[in-house]
Amino acid sequence: MFEFQEYLGFIAFLTIATIGFWLLMFLASFVFYWLGGATVELVKEKRALKNDKA
Repeated sequence: MFEFQEYLGFIAFLTIATIGFWLLMFLASFVFYWLGGATVELVKEKRALKNDKA
C-alpha cells in the first residue's frame, strides 16, 4: 500500500493548482469590475457632454 510520503507530490500539485485557480478567478473578477466601472464612467461623460451641447 502507499505511504503518506508518496502522496506529497500529488498534494503539492493539488495545492498549487487550487491556489492558481482561485487567483485566476480573483483577477478575472477584478478585470471585469474595472471594465464595468470604466464603461459606466464613459457613458456618464457622454451624457454630460450631450446635455451641455443641448
